[in-house]
Amino acid sequence: MIKIIRIREPREQANELRERSWNKDLSIPTKNVLKIIDDIQRNGDVGLLKCIEKYENIKIDSFVVSKSEIKEAYENVSTMQIRIIKYMKSKLEKSEKAVIDNLKNIKIDSDGIKINKTIMPIFRIGCYIPGGKARYPSTIVMCAIPAKVAGVKQIVAITPPMKNGKVDPLTLVAGDICGVDEFYKVGGAYGIAALAYGTKTIKRVDKIVGPGGVYASVAKSVVSKDVSIDMIAGPTELLVYADEKSNPRYIALDLISQAEHSEDTLCGVVTKSKMLATKISEELNRIIKEDEIPRKEFVEKSINDNGFIALCNNNEEIIEFINEFAPEHLEIFAIDDKKILKEIYNAGLILIGEYTPSSVSDYCLGSNHVLPTYRFAKSRSALSVLDFIKLVNVIEMNKDALKKISPIIKEITSTEGLFNHYEAVNGRIR
Repeated sequence: MIKIIRIREPREQANELRERSWNKDLSIPTKNVLKIIDDIQRNGDVGLLKCIEKYENIKIDSFVVSKSEIKEAYENVSTMQIRIIKYMKSKLEKSEKAVIDNLKNIKIDSDGIKINKTIMPIFRIGCYIPGGKARYPSTIVMCAIPAKVAGVKQIVAITPPMKNGKVDPLTLVAGDICGVDEFYKVGGAYGIAALAYGTKTIKRVDKIVGPGGVYASVAKSVVSKDVSIDMIAGPTELLVYADEKSNPRYIALDLISQAEHSEDTLCGVVTKSKMLATKISEELNRIIKEDEIPRKEFVEKSINDNGFIALCNNNEEIIEFINEFAPEHLEIFAIDDKKILKEIYNAGLILIGEYTPSSVSDYCLGSNHVLPTYRFAKSRSALSVLDFIKLVNVIEMNKDALKKISPIIKEITSTEGLFNHYEAVNGRIR
């Protein structure tokens, strides 16, 4: 049963609810991850094959996805599935192109100083595609398409193999449609290590993106000292703000839709209405107990262990709670939703109204489902084309412009004690 909690200290209790759901001791995973990374750095491809056998419980001769395997994958998916992947691709492409087009042709010409802000794509990136408890062909769309729009030259994808030693066919097809250049059957911390440090077969990448489980996330954190990463994207989070007139069934269905990801998802509601809280709780219990819902074991454990309904006294407390909680997904069910929206500054994705469920945003709206969790919505947003580009200043100036600013350079460099900085200017103009 979902917990109903009276909120008296919004900031403190928002953090308590987070800590209660994420109370894992990471010392053992971190110790194991460090060993795995060291093994891959020492033993390369041989180490990868041993890790596949140890952690995936299968033995394979090669972790490289061949062209024949991709061709075979097309034979095992439907025309409708291919059409859906292409639709998702087109929606996301349109959205990402709108962003990058606004960054093109930014030029400043002032007092003889010309600055051209030039978009330069990252050259080689690695996409981590989760496997295990569910298959995620949609995630390869979310990772690869922004990179493709950015102009990344080499896109690498990795995912753990299935028990038959192969990759899910639709995931392979999605990767092919989205322009993935290399695909490997590796996952977990060993896959992240291969992307970060390289092996004879897998060349190291310049950035690693994509969500993963505990071991992949810890590995990303460890290797981030040596290679750029997007974020630590952990278990799914959903927070629903609902007023007294909200539909409790819609809210219950949305909580269940995100709770089915895994046992450690974090799904909750924040409201002023005690009556609505009771109705949502009753609706959840009825659906879980009476309906034959898929993935019931994940939903039930997630809702029972981590789910909550936070009862606040007023809108000010609600806003404070939301901004401190900084959810991955935030749904707003309220008559005054636009007014509330103006006060929200910490959320990975915001969905307005009862006909904008978070589950749809995972697929085909043009938004990206690789979103910040663990409070990272306080400092970043969804994976996008911006994660795959560098905005580099290209500067040119003439002698007159250099003369004009030389007194400024002389003053600031002498203040900082970096006199040779000024001499590099003075030697050109005297």
